[in-house]
Amino acid sequence: MSLKLQSRQMVAGAAIAALAAVFSGGASANPMVAVDVGSGRVIEHEQAFQRWYPASLTKLMTIYVVFKAVKSGQMSLQTPVTMSVHAAKEPPSKMYFKPGERFPLDSALKYLMVKSANDVAVAIGEAVSGTEEAFVGEMNATARQLGMNSTRFVNPHGLPGDGQYTTARDMALLAVALRREFPEFAHYFAYEGFTTGKKSYTNYNLLIGRFAGADGMKTGFICASGFNQVSSATRNGKTVVSVVLGAPSQETRAEESARLLHQGLTTTAWGGARLQSLAPYGEGRDRVTDISGEICNAKARAARYEGRDVEGKMVLNSPYLAKMTREPRLVQAPAGLPRANVEIALSRVPIPVPRPGGILAGQVEPFAASAFTAPANAGEVLPLAPGVPIPVPRPQI
Repeated sequence: MSLKLQSRQMVAGAAIAALAAVFSGGASANPMVAVDVGSGRVIEHEQAFQRWYPASLTKLMTIYVVFKAVKSGQMSLQTPVTMSVHAAKEPPSKMYFKPGERFPLDSALKYLMVKSANDVAVAIGEAVSGTEEAFVGEMNATARQLGMNSTRFVNPHGLPGDGQYTTARDMALLAVALRREFPEFAHYFAYEGFTTGKKSYTNYNLLIGRFAGADGMKTGFICASGFNQVSSATRNGKTVVSVVLGAPSQETRAEESARLLHQGLTTTAWGGARLQSLAPYGEGRDRVTDISGEICNAKARAARYEGRDVEGKMVLNSPYLAKMTREPRLVQAPAGLPRANVEIALSRVPIPVPRPGGILAGQVEPFAASAFTAPANAGEVLPLAPGVPIPVPRPQI
């Protein structure tokens, strides 16, 4: 074994020990569940009904509502999404698009899944339902239809808000529904990253490119929730989803997710209950857990920093995760798209319907199987195709 490898393993071991020390002293095991998508059988679960802050896992419901709208014909993947003044004010993570900028829904969904962009999440909600409030209403109605009985959303992105919570069991229901109902859209969960030409963005999901068969789905983090992850993987026609809530670090949530997926993919028989019929359990499950004190203190931050090598990269010490031996697959953006001479700064702008062949900001064809391309000058207002009018602000707005 090389000295460099020994050094990295020692660093990883020290980090795990430090994190264990931080989370000892009363901290219980985190909520988690793993499910076979085909049968709905629960492979493993713990605290699956404990209410938790979803953080950016919320965006899985956002994208579910969008998929329904596309499948019903309400909109298409080329429907323009306009960045409103309201959406542009959302805190990071975000794409920093200017009010009035437009891009196809197809690109917006990739910004949402890879960059976890909060400004884009709100802009998508407005494009689908007219207002953020109406869209959140659709999110909650859909949650009830799916049987997510311990979930409530207050926004499309998952930033902290009063009354927003979910459970590992409910997130597993949503993940299974996404995989079963929208197989044609599964690629949105598996992109490794994209580049605007000026900056590259890689997926926060550490399983992509490291775990055999990994094909999704979404990560999330706020101090109150810790590190959350919904994952999926497919091998030999078998798909498993896992949910991990409240992990102390990116590495830990990736390793636990990989363990659960591996167990599900390699298990030939189990007698677990089906996810829909899993009986609620757990004392105090209806109280939303807040682990801010454990996640966002100086000791926990220092422990997470110890999980880096000398170059600052994360060290993954897991039997299920391979080291990324190549750079993430990114596609270079085309250059030379024209600049617009009009900037629209309204919170509500009528969205024109582009003519066939029109170019919208963020639109690139074709997309690679594992990445997509944004224009080199993304973040600027670009004109629609010739003959499509740019909406004019009404004086009274």
